Amino acid sequence: MPASLRPTLTLRDLVFIVIGTVIGSGIFLVPSTVLRQTGGAVGLAMLVWVVAGALSLLGALTYGEMGAANPDAGGLYVYIRDAFGSLPAFLYGWTAFAVISSASVATLAVAFSTYLQQFVSLPPLGAKLVAVAMVGVVMTINIRGTRQGADVQVVSTAIKAGAILVMSVLLLVLGRGWSAPGVTMWPAAGSGSIISGVGLAMIAVLWAYEGWQYVTFSAGETIDAQRTFPRGIIIGTAIIIGIYLLANVAYIAALGAPAAAQAERVAAASVSATLGPAAGKIIAAVILVSMFSAANGITLTAPRMYYAMARDRVFFAKLAEVHPRFGTPALAIGISSVWAMVLAASGTFEQLLTYVVFTGWIFYALGALAIFVYRRRAPNAAATFRTPGYPLTPILFVLSAAAIVVNTVVSQPGRAAVGLGMVAIGIPLFYIWKGKGSGEQPAPVPAQG
Repeated sequence: MPASLRPTLTLRDLVFIVIGTVIGSGIFLVPSTVLRQTGGAVGLAMLVWVVAGALSLLGALTYGEMGAANPDAGGLYVYIRDAFGSLPAFLYGWTAFAVISSASVATLAVAFSTYLQQFVSLPPLGAKLVAVAMVGVVMTINIRGTRQGADVQVVSTAIKAGAILVMSVLLLVLGRGWSAPGVTMWPAAGSGSIISGVGLAMIAVLWAYEGWQYVTFSAGETIDAQRTFPRGIIIGTAIIIGIYLLANVAYIAALGAPAAAQAERVAAASVSATLGPAAGKIIAAVILVSMFSAANGITLTAPRMYYAMARDRVFFAKLAEVHPRFGTPALAIGISSVWAMVLAASGTFEQLLTYVVFTGWIFYALGALAIFVYRRRAPNAAATFRTPGYPLTPILFVLSAAAIVVNTVVSQPGRAAVGLGMVAIGIPLFYIWKGKGSGEQPAPVPAQG
């Protein structure tokens, strides 16, 4: 049995993992919400997408340095562990395993079965079986090989990204929305409601961008990671920003700003208005591929964190095993996928995810703060990649992550309390596993950066 995971991921793989994991269903739905929250002001709405994309890129730049400094399986979990100890790192991994990552896969699977019904009628039980089967297919692909999972990610992401680009170009060429009445670039005057709306829109867009950090979990399987990893996460995030901006402009070209703001499913409405109602099925097919790709991206990456936790002896020991034939953390993939199937079949994931998902940003902030610890421990190490704009780059990202958390606590204290309580459940579990293992693991000094 191999002692560790083998490097097999290339720069192309990392770029497609980032793109494929981030683009799920958000870009097909969120733009209309942002337009409404910014009062229909197109320029302001686009500015929100640009700023949120820039903040995501700041995070990618920060994590790029740490991935180059310590290219180990587990990524963000490892950065938090190295800087702040095993307990906060475990709480992130526990929350991801129990809810964030698993329920995200469940959400994608159930949405997959819902969109599939535009092509075939499914009874309620049949829809649940399709959702479970989708997770099972993704699980099997990724158990059988990292290279196999990465190849599926490349193909599925290329299909959906290519489809979005083609759709956007057609809408731009054929649409007349930009010349329609009612298109305003900026609000007439600043007001409290507009400021509040921009804040809500920013949070919605940051959720749409969320997911680029998953690729950090696979840094340990990246070929020449010290050079390849930072390039992959940064290029992937930058491409997403471009795709999102182009799609937003295309929706307005198809519908005009007022109609785009009111469209429940803005992508489907845009395509139907420009190419005819029958073209709506094309969008449904693209969304099916998109959700499959996002689920595959999570399944390809997140189990590497559970593998790292088990290797640190703060999780189920068997999850640290690497399959002797496939070279993957097969049990980590299998158990997390089975849990996602349970959530999908039971239908309990939506409320769990709503309560807990904001807590992920606490850990994203901790991960970015870890760069200061990395630099302090090895200030003179030869670096293959240094975060541009340091220390402002990580500071701005940390502040944006903190703003999401604070906004949730202030605006929805009940939900925040439940979410934080679910994270806190991991504290006694940590000490149970710690008692069974060897306790706190020494934080390695990064070799680079």
